[in-house]
Formats: sequence, structure tokens, C-alpha cells
Amino acid sequence: MRAIQITEFGGPEVLTEVELPDPVPGPGELLVEVSRAGLNYADTHQAENSYLAKMELPLVPGGEVVGRTPEGRRVVGLTSSGGYAEKAVVPEATAFDVPEGVDDLTALSMVVQGSTAWLLLRRSVHLEPGDSVVVHAAAGGVGSLAVQLAKKWGAGRVIATASSADKRALALELGADIAIDSTTEDMTAALREANGGRKVDVVLDMTGGAVTDQSIAALAPFGRLAFYGMASREKPTPVEPAKLLSHSTAVVGMWLPHAFRLPGRVVHRAMAELFDLVLAGELRAVPGGEYGLSEVRRAHEDLRSRRTTGKLVLDPKG
Repeated sequence: MRAIQITEFGGPEVLTEVELPDPVPGPGELLVEVSRAGLNYADTHQAENSYLAKMELPLVPGGEVVGRTPEGRRVVGLTSSGGYAEKAVVPEATAFDVPEGVDDLTALSMVVQGSTAWLLLRRSVHLEPGDSVVVHAAAGGVGSLAVQLAKKWGAGRVIATASSADKRALALELGADIAIDSTTEDMTAALREANGGRKVDVVLDMTGGAVTDQSIAALAPFGRLAFYGMASREKPTPVEPAKLLSHSTAVVGMWLPHAFRLPGRVVHRAMAELFDLVLAGELRAVPGGEYGLSEVRRAHEDLRSRRTTGKLVLDPKG
């Protein structure tokens, strides 16, 4: 089968197209003929071995696929690696049946970005009706879905941030009440101004660095910031519990793999609700572009430069 393999860690230049034997599923695993694979910002960290889960070489990157099993079952699933290929092995525990009427791009959008947005709002920040919600990178895969879900679930004011006029226009189209420039030098002041001069209740942040620091400073008493990525590759200032105490604020981290350890099949509940919203026309995925397998280096360059919006997918036949 055709696949992308990494034999040394680094940037987009280490992604190499190769021919490999078909993977063989073990107990509790599904073999999936991949119709599309998901492209995520986390994949760029995987390629350079800076992700939360450390990788071993050689590596076929990619953590999400949609396609059919040999029995014809159509599934979307998560895997620790192996997604950038014509065939992949997916654990049954992280595979979800795709309803009729949900296309490949939407299925892939829900399995990582959608479930992440759901968990951030439902479990990390415990969104309350009337909360003001800041969504950084609001035109991205998670952000574009978080804007829609926050609005649907009763947020009082959704404040989107994005780096270009086109991205801010998209966030407004998706339901944000206001969209501000993410490159502003004083994010704390910008967020307060966007919220009518008041501090904000909730921030969803995957940027890191000064944006995180200034967003924490913008939190109202009992405000919550959920940190789920570090796209800037710059670490925020360490959080001091005494400062959280003095402002009655909270900072929580969220990494999707941990959600599968929760009792009650929480991710499966999230996926069922997300698919229901899609089928009801109340939630939509934003297409971000499709790349052939031979174009994977360009895809990673686009991800790293933050030129993209919405959901990016990889065609293993391309």
C-alpha cells in the first residue's frame, strides 16, 4: 500500500511517500480501507516528536481515518499512528459508525475537532447559559465547531479571534457575536472591550505564549480557561495557584486521549450528539482543503504557517 513514512524527526521535509505491507489487525482492532485521512495541527508535533505522546521510528503519521472495513462497515476512527496510508488499523474502542448522510469530511471533523470542542465546553469549562465565551483560532477545525456549539448551548456572547479578515468573517458567519484580530498586542484589553468592558467567563485556547497569559488576565471571577494546544510553540508563563486564588479563576488542560478513560463512554456520547446535530442541520463542518498523499509536505507547511481554515483532509489515492 502507499503510505507516508518518517524515518527521522523534523519538519515537513521528513514526510516521505513509500510502499509498505498492508497492516494486520490484532484482537479488538479493525482494518480500514481509508477513503480520507484527517490532517491536524497535532500531526506537525508528531512529525518532530514534540507531541504529548512520544513517537518511535519508523513512523506512519496520522491519527484519524474514515473508510470501510472488509465487511463493508463505514467507520471513522482514531489511532495512535498509521493514518497517512491507503489502509490503517483502528482500535474498535475508538471507532464510530458513520450515519448515512454524513460525508467523509464531516465525519473526520467530528472525531477529533468536534469531540474536542464538545469536551472543552461540556467537561472542561462547564459552560453555563449566559457565559461570555472566547474562542481563539475560531476559523480552525476546533474553533469553528466550538463557536457553533457555544452559541447553540446558550453562551451569552461568543467572542472569536482570528488572524485575517476572511477568518473573522467566517467566525461571524458561524455565529460569533464579535470577531477580533488575534495578532493584537494587548489581548486582555481587546477581550474586555469585545465584552462590553467586562472581563470574560470562558476562554478556549490552543495558542500558548502571550495570548494565553493575556487571556488568563482577562478572566472574570470564576472564569475558566481551557488550554488544549500550543500552536505558537511558545510556553505560557507558569500559572501560580495563589494568583488563581486571588482572582477566583481556573485554568484546565485537556488532551482528547484521556477522555477515553472516562466512565460512561463519554466520547461515544459526544459523537452521537454531534452526528445528530449535523443531521438536523444545526452543526456544520468547514472544509479547509483536500490534499493528495503526494502533497502531504505542502499540507504540513500550510498547517504550520496557520494559513488554513476549517478541516483539512488527505486523499490516500492522490
